[in-house]
Amino acid sequence: MRRDGVETKERAEERRTAAPRRRRDDLLAAVIAHQQIAVVFQPQINPATGEVGGAEALARWDRVAGAEALFERAAAAGLSERLSRLVQHKALRAAAAWEGPLRRLRISINLLPEDILQDDYVDWLLDEVRAVGIDPKRVTIEITESALLSDLERVAANLERLRETGIKVALDDFGTGYASLAYLGSLPLDALKIDRGLVAKIGTSERDRIVVRSIFSLARDLGLTIVVEGVECTTQLVLLADWGCDLYQGFLGAGALDEMELSRFVAVSKASAA
Repeated sequence: MRRDGVETKERAEERRTAAPRRRRDDLLAAVIAHQQIAVVFQPQINPATGEVGGAEALARWDRVAGAEALFERAAAAGLSERLSRLVQHKALRAAAAWEGPLRRLRISINLLPEDILQDDYVDWLLDEVRAVGIDPKRVTIEITESALLSDLERVAANLERLRETGIKVALDDFGTGYASLAYLGSLPLDALKIDRGLVAKIGTSERDRIVVRSIFSLARDLGLTIVVEGVECTTQLVLLADWGCDLYQGFLGAGALDEMELSRFVAVSKASAA
């Protein structure tokens, strides 16, 4: 806005920062279009045996720090769906081609809330699975509670279609929302991924131990696999193994690895468990 022909400070600042912001958006759009987003894999490890049971695919771009920041930037630029589908495509294609130690390893892919709410998404994902030639039974999709808030009935129907093909469904970041328990009886789920925030203090807080043990008991009664995120110390690992945790992720085991690193890690874990 101009006042008496003079540009305001606010407008000048907005004009000054708009061009660099547009350039950043254009850069990300070009990177996505040329499939230059990298995909890395964080192992999901059996706490009792040390064997790797699966790996979660995570997006990486050297211009931002981590997948969360990358998707935040994509959301601001209206590129979330394109980024999400690219990462899923690359993860499935990579896992389909795995040989040697990785041959039968499960792959977990993260869905945005917008993904599972779109009418064409299920068909798109099933087409991707068929196109790359991966066994659907090796694929797990991870959804968060925020995906359920808009249209629970539609989400449940779409998830059921995917599960009918053998694809597994995990409820991610369990424990961060307010209504997570309500979804356990109404959604077609195979696994719970317990958020790192719930297990951070189980080594020092009896109240936190009680909460997490209760979630384990509930999950067991429902026949759900339990995956725990953010395990960073042996005290946590010992407790989780004792309570019957199926798989864990975290820096105590391994961070995100490229395919070569993942293959070596899985081979070593198998040899150690033998």
